[in-house]
Amino acid sequence: MNNTLFLRGVLVCWDVLSWTAAVFAIYLLRYDLRLPPDFERSLLVYAAIAISAHLLFGWGSKLHRARYRTASFEEVIGLTIMVAISGILAAVVTYFLRGDSSYPPAVMLFAPPFALVFMLAGRTLARGLRYYLRPTVRGSERVLVYGAGTSAEQLVSMTQNDPKSPFQIIGLIDDDPALRNLHLRGVPVIGSGESLEAAIRESDVSTVLIAIADPPPTLIDRITSTTSKLGVQTLTLPPLSELLGGHFRLQDVRKVEVSDILGRRQIETDLQEIADYINGKVVLVTGAGGSIGSEIARQVHPLGPRELVLLDRDESALHSVQLDIYHQGLLDTNDMVLCDIRDKAALREIFETHRPDVIFHTAALKHLPLLEQYPEEGWKTNVLGSANLLELAAEYNVGTFVNISTDKAADPTSVLGRTKRLAERLTAWHSARVPGRFVSVRFGNVLGSRGSMLHTFQRQIDDGGPLTVTHPEITRYFMTIPEACQLVIQAGAIGSSGEAMVLDMGTPVKILDVARKMIELSGKHVDIQFTGLRPGEKMHEILVASQEADKRPHHPLISHVDVPPLAPTALDDAHAAAVALNQKIDVA
Repeated sequence: MNNTLFLRGVLVCWDVLSWTAAVFAIYLLRYDLRLPPDFERSLLVYAAIAISAHLLFGWGSKLHRARYRTASFEEVIGLTIMVAISGILAAVVTYFLRGDSSYPPAVMLFAPPFALVFMLAGRTLARGLRYYLRPTVRGSERVLVYGAGTSAEQLVSMTQNDPKSPFQIIGLIDDDPALRNLHLRGVPVIGSGESLEAAIRESDVSTVLIAIADPPPTLIDRITSTTSKLGVQTLTLPPLSELLGGHFRLQDVRKVEVSDILGRRQIETDLQEIADYINGKVVLVTGAGGSIGSEIARQVHPLGPRELVLLDRDESALHSVQLDIYHQGLLDTNDMVLCDIRDKAALREIFETHRPDVIFHTAALKHLPLLEQYPEEGWKTNVLGSANLLELAAEYNVGTFVNISTDKAADPTSVLGRTKRLAERLTAWHSARVPGRFVSVRFGNVLGSRGSMLHTFQRQIDDGGPLTVTHPEITRYFMTIPEACQLVIQAGAIGSSGEAMVLDMGTPVKILDVARKMIELSGKHVDIQFTGLRPGEKMHEILVASQEADKRPHHPLISHVDVPPLAPTALDDAHAAAVALNQKIDVA
């Protein structure tokens, strides 16, 4: 802090000297040290006013109080404006005080730009000396940085200035030919992606750090394939959506995960369209402690709801989501609701108390093998629980109801798929009888959700294997949790009542490829064991059922499909049919 104050004091003195030197220089160059006698007093008046105004504006604008980094672009702009204002003010005041006969126009015109040049030269020299005289910080881990843009420059600066940094950046890799001769704070660009393997070998590095804002999954896959082969670890920066103000810290750097490779680009979202139906409204999220529910809550919270009501039957999960969003876990407010959606009477009390305007219904039982063993539990939660919510939403005039579904509801073959399909149909039935917007959102496997395949694989890898895959040819669609939740929230804005909305999830991925990639990223040798398809499990999932039409009226990546309605009075017959079907499957 003392060094900063000293430097700023020096720069203030330098500014005063710059004005004085500029005035003297013009005096010397223009008048050859023979200034007309009447001009001398005007010269002194001009210099005194310019310096006084400069110091006054510098203090008031905080430019002389470390508002900007020395010699930064922001300081250059601020200094230019301040010098121009001070020069104009000094010229005007001097003119009116001294009159035409004693006014030195050359000094008034050229002194400000000369003074600015002197000031900028001093600041550039100060910044350069501070950079070259700084103590050298060298971490123990030799690193190649992939990328030479803004993120890379910030990273290089951090590692050079942080004594605790574990990284010693040896060089930069970038695919832009225009950057081949670039040096960032003394660190050179030494190659492109095509020469990554050679650069790793020649530089003797232990780590490649991807310093690109939201790099495409294909690039991450290509980099990790090279680094894994050479026994080098790969690190990356968090997505921009997870960074506060777009800035990161060294502790934000993390290992590449398979979700970085499988994730897809985010759909473009009209934030204003979303904010219009959430801002100032009471929003209820069921299953708020789960992976999807908690992420929806996190994304909805900044959009300004009047009240965000989080409902779950798991008290520990509610504690966790409250801690994430509000940074405290006292659980002493009535917006944290402990309730099971099977209990309609308890739900009614919640509706009566909070009167929700928007509902995101994520509560469900989702593990396919367990539901095949206990189909009645799936029925009670996924069908009857959803029916309870829908009936109360209609009764209490909820404006927007978004039901979370699954790709397994398209041509369902399992208890999970059939129960979620029934919830879609119940949602469609209510949509035709209420003024609000009642829609469903259907998506595939969510990467990193609680109890997901990735967690299972990672645990098996940590335990040394074997890693279990049902079938070598089985495929699945994948999306990240933020992608899934973004679609859910946008569905409330663009979906037509009664529809199911489906994100175009690209090409399905082989589970075996995911398993192999996770093993590759771990650097371990782990065997893969095939266990066979489970009851009700499909070899390949579909997103749109055979009888559904794929319409995309609003966004090229979002399909809208019509869902046949099902009245709640028909649930008994549907239940009987489901029981009979499950018995046939069991017998088979």
